[in-house]
Amino acid sequence: MTITVDNPAFSQSADLPGGEEAAEFYSRYEPREVLGRGLVSVVRKCIHRATGDVFAVKIIDVGSEEGQKILDETKKEIEILKELRGHENVIKLQESFETPSFIFLVLEFCTQGELFDHMTTVVTVSSKRTRQIMHKLLSVIDHMHEKFIVHRDIKPENILLDENLNIKVSDFGFATFIEHDEELTELMGTPAYLSPEVLKCSMSMGGIEGYGRPTDVWACGVVMYTLLSGQPPFWHRKQMMMLRMIMEASENWLLYSLDKPEWDDVSPAAKDLIRRLLEVNPEKRITARQALNHDFFVTFNPSEVQQDLQGQPFNARLKLRAVFLFVHSIVRLKLQVQQKPVTPELLCTAPYNSRTVRKMIDSCAFGIYGHWVKKGDQQNRAALFENHIKSVTQRNFTFAS
Repeated sequence: MTITVDNPAFSQSADLPGGEEAAEFYSRYEPREVLGRGLVSVVRKCIHRATGDVFAVKIIDVGSEEGQKILDETKKEIEILKELRGHENVIKLQESFETPSFIFLVLEFCTQGELFDHMTTVVTVSSKRTRQIMHKLLSVIDHMHEKFIVHRDIKPENILLDENLNIKVSDFGFATFIEHDEELTELMGTPAYLSPEVLKCSMSMGGIEGYGRPTDVWACGVVMYTLLSGQPPFWHRKQMMMLRMIMEASENWLLYSLDKPEWDDVSPAAKDLIRRLLEVNPEKRITARQALNHDFFVTFNPSEVQQDLQGQPFNARLKLRAVFLFVHSIVRLKLQVQQKPVTPELLCTAPYNSRTVRKMIDSCAFGIYGHWVKKGDQQNRAALFENHIKSVTQRNFTFAS
């Protein structure tokens, strides 16, 4: 069988992975441009030849030495995706193909890309949008944990967005099945999202208990913090310092605080949920199921009030909730009206204290660095726009004539 590619933008002489061995895949799908690359994998856009539907195909080179090391994990990933099939916020596995050298995973195509890229565009996400994202994310985590599956790599890069900006949790390469009372010990995940128990387990020579499902909940806390503030709770240029901060996480730490200017507009309920998600002790940490019932996700349904007015049984809790939300809305409107105007004095003394200026600074910083830029007492985004001359540049130099 001769493999051809119909898309003129994709060279027919391109080195197509799998060659004749993958004839079944290429007979059904036409490969397109590369969407991303990993150590032993590449993700391409592809078109179903019969229907014209668009998918993403993850092609894993299991014939290489490195690929052989993840062969079992790849097969486990396929098994997990099949087990989670049907949840609207989990990336859908359309089908898979296996050859002696390559494995092809045909996945649902998410047109809006990664949540991470969306966050770097908007800087911060509103409380309403954060509520929607986190509710769906925690719903996935709860669904996984009910099936005794741990993801172990929850982060914005592994959360995709479809055309309606609905989230799809993806990349289950580190995911694994776990028995009811089993404890994991492998160091898996991305440094900034690792839970304290994972780090303590991996850094110990023995005697430290392993970790389990609560590690995913911790990562959800990191994601939620980042959505609302535009920065991760734990970050340091030196990775060991960052890992130490995670293991000893506390609001006394320099870079994990809910009292800085960017948190002024965030509700107490949101802050409380973050604290519960980022609880250092996994035994005290809130579960995904409990988090879904947190006050942060309590919404007011006007139709329920209308039913009360029409003679239905009086719902005291609903009435109290309505009053609370009404008062909260009035207070927020009042604070917005009383917001200090942007003046030259404000720009020179405390530019980051103004929400308007802060969003502008964050947008510029994201444009410069293309990644998170931490704001702390020793390093902040506002400093990028300060023009004070540093002491090292104030020396007087004598030039020879």
